[in-house]
Amino acid sequence: MGTASRAGIASARRIVVKVGSSSISGDNAGQIAPLVDAIASVHARGAEVVLVSSGAIATGMPFLRLDDRPADLATQQAAAAVGQSVLIFRYQESLDRYGIVAGQVLLTAGDLAAPDHRENAQRAMERLLGLRLLPIVNENDTVATHEIRFGDNDRLAALVARLVDADLLLLLSDVDALYTRPPEEPGARRIEHVAFGDELDGVEIGSTGTGVGTGGAVTKVAARASPPRRGQACSSHRPRRSTRPSPASTSARGSRPAAERPAPIGPTARQ
Repeated sequence: MGTASRAGIASARRIVVKVGSSSISGDNAGQIAPLVDAIASVHARGAEVVLVSSGAIATGMPFLRLDDRPADLATQQAAAAVGQSVLIFRYQESLDRYGIVAGQVLLTAGDLAAPDHRENAQRAMERLLGLRLLPIVNENDTVATHEIRFGDNDRLAALVARLVDADLLLLLSDVDALYTRPPEEPGARRIEHVAFGDELDGVEIGSTGTGVGTGGAVTKVAARASPPRRGQACSSHRPRRSTRPSPASTSARGSRPAAERPAPIGPTARQ
C-alpha cells in the first residue's frame, strides 16, 4: 500500500471495513481477534467504523455437520440462522477486551432498494455510530433468496459505504493485493493501487469465490462502481498494517470539534 493510500486511511473519520467468510471461519477463525484489535485501534483515535462481515453460513456449517457450502437455499438459510448468532458472539467476545459494544444489522437487497426501508436503515446506522457502537452488517441470509440478494458482501459493503457517507471502504482479502492474473501463475504482477476510474484492461481475474464464500477479486473490482471517497483492498491476515496511522491529518469529511462528538458509552470510495 502506497504512502498516499496510508494517508487516506489515517485521515478517514468514517470507515467501512469488509471481511469475507474464508478470512474468519474454519482454520482462520482465530483471525477475528487481530481484526478486532485493528478496528479498536481506529476506534480509539475517534474514527467511526462499520464492519461488514460475511461468515454466517460458513460459521454455521460445522454445527450442521457440513464440510462444503450447501447448494440448496433452505440449508444455506439454516446454516446462516445458526452461524450468525455464533459469529456475533465471537466478535463481541473479542470486543469486550476494549469495552466496545457491537450492534447487529442484517440487511436484504430490498432494504436498500425501497426508499422508506433505506431511510430506516440509515437512521439506525447513524444512531449506532453516534453512540460509539460498532455496527456489524451482514446480508440477512435466513430470508434472502437467490433471486433477490446482494450476491456478495463486497457489493453490500460498497452500498453501506454510500448509505453512511463513509470516507473510506476497506475490502479485506486472503490475497495480499490485486494481481494482473491469478497470483500463483507465472508472470503475475502485483497492482499496488487502483484509483477510481482506472482502466483494468489486460487484467485477468480468476475465481469468484472460495468453498465457503461467494466473493473474490471479481467482486472487489466490481465494488468500485459504488464507491465512497476512497477505497482500498487489504490483506485480512495483516489488518493492523491496513489501519496504522500515518503523519497525514487532513480528513476528507472534515473533523468535527470534540464538543460536537457524542460521548462514548464504551471504550469507507467517492473520489
